[in-house]
Amino acid sequence: MAWELTIEEKDLEDNAPSMENDNAGNSFSPLRHSRSNSFEADELNPPAPKSRHVTVEDVADEGEVVDDGEVVGGGGRYFKQCSDGGWALREGKTEFERYRKYKEGMGEDEWAPFCDEEEWGLAEWLVKSLGQTRTDEFLKLPITRNRMQASFHNNRSFLKKVDELPHGATWSCKKISIQGNKTDEKGEPLHEDVELWMHNPVECIKDLIGNPLFKDQMVYTPARAYTDSAGLHRVIDDMWTADWWCDMQKKVPEGATIAPIILATDKTSLSQFRGDKTAYPVYLSIGNIAKEKRRQTSARATVLIGYLPSGKLDCFTPDERSLANYRLFHHCMSLLLQPLVAAGEDGVEMVCADALIRRVYPILAAYVADFPEQCLVACCKENRCPKCVVAADERGDPLDSPMRDPAVIKGILEKRKTGHHPAEFEEFGLCTVYAPFWANLPHSNIFLAFTPDLLHQLHKGIFKDHLVKWCLDIVGEEEMDARFKAMPDYPGLRHFKKGISMVKQWTGTEHKEMQRVFVGLLAGAVPSQVLVVARALLDFSYYAQLRVHSTESLNGLESALAIFHANKDVLQQLDIRDHFNIPKLHQLSHYVQSILLFGATDGFNSELPERLHIDFAKEAYRASNKRDYEEQMALWLQRQEAVFLRGSYLNWLLEQSQSAPTNFTRDRGYDSDSDSEMEGPDTVPVNTLPILPEQRMVHSLAKTPAYPQRSVQHLVTAHGASMFLPALKLFLRNHIPHAIITPGLQDRFDVFRQVVITAPPNPLISESPRQWRVRATPEVLPGCGCKPGSPAKFDMALTSNGIQPRTLEGMRVGQVRVIFTLPRQFGTYSRALAYIEWFTPLREPDHSSGLHQLSRSTRRLHQNAAVIHVDEIARPCHLIPRMGQAVDRGWTSANVYESASDFYLNSFIDLDTFCMSTID
Repeated sequence: MAWELTIEEKDLEDNAPSMENDNAGNSFSPLRHSRSNSFEADELNPPAPKSRHVTVEDVADEGEVVDDGEVVGGGGRYFKQCSDGGWALREGKTEFERYRKYKEGMGEDEWAPFCDEEEWGLAEWLVKSLGQTRTDEFLKLPITRNRMQASFHNNRSFLKKVDELPHGATWSCKKISIQGNKTDEKGEPLHEDVELWMHNPVECIKDLIGNPLFKDQMVYTPARAYTDSAGLHRVIDDMWTADWWCDMQKKVPEGATIAPIILATDKTSLSQFRGDKTAYPVYLSIGNIAKEKRRQTSARATVLIGYLPSGKLDCFTPDERSLANYRLFHHCMSLLLQPLVAAGEDGVEMVCADALIRRVYPILAAYVADFPEQCLVACCKENRCPKCVVAADERGDPLDSPMRDPAVIKGILEKRKTGHHPAEFEEFGLCTVYAPFWANLPHSNIFLAFTPDLLHQLHKGIFKDHLVKWCLDIVGEEEMDARFKAMPDYPGLRHFKKGISMVKQWTGTEHKEMQRVFVGLLAGAVPSQVLVVARALLDFSYYAQLRVHSTESLNGLESALAIFHANKDVLQQLDIRDHFNIPKLHQLSHYVQSILLFGATDGFNSELPERLHIDFAKEAYRASNKRDYEEQMALWLQRQEAVFLRGSYLNWLLEQSQSAPTNFTRDRGYDSDSDSEMEGPDTVPVNTLPILPEQRMVHSLAKTPAYPQRSVQHLVTAHGASMFLPALKLFLRNHIPHAIITPGLQDRFDVFRQVVITAPPNPLISESPRQWRVRATPEVLPGCGCKPGSPAKFDMALTSNGIQPRTLEGMRVGQVRVIFTLPRQFGTYSRALAYIEWFTPLREPDHSSGLHQLSRSTRRLHQNAAVIHVDEIARPCHLIPRMGQAVDRGWTSANVYESASDFYLNSFIDLDTFCMSTID
């Protein structure tokens, strides 16, 4: 190659406009000042009086040390420490503690530089909600000036106060001059100047690991987790329970604390409708923080550390521009991550969230990116796997190819740079990037670091771009649309009332909604072997979404992929596919390895960076004047961070002032006539069964019935409860045998729209309690004017004996038509009741779809119905009618439950039902 990419670095940190207020330059701000890499034992950092060994007990909820490093944690977990790590050197002071002492020494209260709590609240609102122009207009309003009498009167004086707040790591900028291979009219090479804006990543890690608000979600040493004391049944969820951290702990000095770095890069568009402005953010988090906390964008547990250049590089010819972008990316990432080289080799003393000082080794562990970005990072072509060395034409086969080795790849690139032509360069599909940014990062393996990308690989990739397209080619758009239109309703399920062919803008949400009904929808419309293929891919997708993995779930992943490969040839026989050399399909073969190394996939979701683009790129760009916007974005972000840090500091002060932690739940509004999914202050629990707390479900009804004093005839006609009286009489004989009054047509009942069921968390899915609605609402006819009507909603439900079931065994399906309470003439009976029409017991799963089949149950030529206690309803379920080869065009979402006779129990309606169907 006759040209080279030459880059001239110009450090603009000293010449760039200051991000801080000039008047604050002489003040001490512990959140902003330049930190030393070591801490002497002084009055702020006395020696730690406790043991140097910090065991897993510090991170296990309600943990109790048993022996030999084994810890019994909350939820029946047992932990065994992998190796000695996370030792505390001495006690220290967190940034918040140091800042509080500084404020006290200056004689300032917690609201300074603002006057009081009310003025701080106004300032916080202005920074978060209004731009500079609107802020100026608001502060100049007569009512604002005369009544508020704030200490700032315009935007300029307001921002001076904001700039006095501490703001964390400071932005710096490097100007990079690029010499291209194109020449001007004088024959001189063309140049292009770009800017790299960055934070020091080590300083960002200090801020994260030392944030006292993360104290209860912070882990400093790895361990293996088991569900039994013998250590036979291992579970993997967070990074600290997986293998990478345990293996890496053996490579660093004894007692060292590892900070597993999680990087994410993704270019995003800034301008809407017109223009081509882009930003290239780099995000960073650490695996010490629990993944549930990392996923909360409001917690700021994932931070922005830089903006990579996103120029067009017009100084290069089109055929060389792509390679130039590769090289520029790696050079800028090298500059951005340079501080991690020495920190990863020697460690850095940091004050942690628990106010103890540890020597921390920040090591790159995981990299979140889509497939093209992974190839960019791996220095390989996009027709190759960025993780292993599988041949370009063998990615559709279930092969166990060797993983790429960083040392080997680095050696090949160095040989190519010196003029040699190693055969492996072409064999591995490499690009001529001679200085990859990861080459000198200690202890890191960039190829193992690539984590599963559920959004782009599974939901958008394998499912929407391939499986749906294959099935559409077989079924046809018209038939597929008709099946989606006839899909029965379910609380929270999106109904594609016009089918899917009319959807123009697809998002990850639509893909997930389609997956919830896709297998049952295909039954009968495609050959049985195609249905097996679809079921296998959906099984894989659902297993991959679990937040806790066991040997059983990992075996389920491997089994699902094996079933797909064993049956995929049917698509070639039907002339649907010529080959399966699909990059995203091959990536599925690496999922189990990644989960074993780094934990469950929800800790590395690529949806998070896309959500962070709103806060760290798009909103920042809108706040600029759209010219030379990078510097304006950096300043805007710094002010946003300053306000966030002050809010976090005030929250920490509030926690410190409370003598004991108080658990509270904020009330959420609840309308008895609404379809709200949450239980609220207008609901009352109806359970009376003596059940253990960890198994108990709470069933709640509205305090006042939506349909009071409804007649039996109304229940028969509006609710379709044709056997209401016989079923109620049988219930009274069994439960109130001494009742004198027999129910008749003259009786009236208070009827409710729905019951809200709250169940304990399913640890495989979420740490939060589960909530469902089971509705029994009659049809509402259109009112006068423009008020629309609504169809009847009589939900299907699984029933049990009041204990939350773990599997489908012993469960029975029924359609709930009436939720009611007994009137007073039948005595005092506190438990609410439900009239339910039974379906037949679940039959063995269908061989192709894997779904249980059932049909309506009859008794003496009538619906087999019963009255049961509401607290016997375990949860809602979803049935899909057996549609055959062509669905009845008369079926609609509103009438299909009454029109069809045979159904499938939809195990894909949510992860909870999937687990009940597949995991014991």
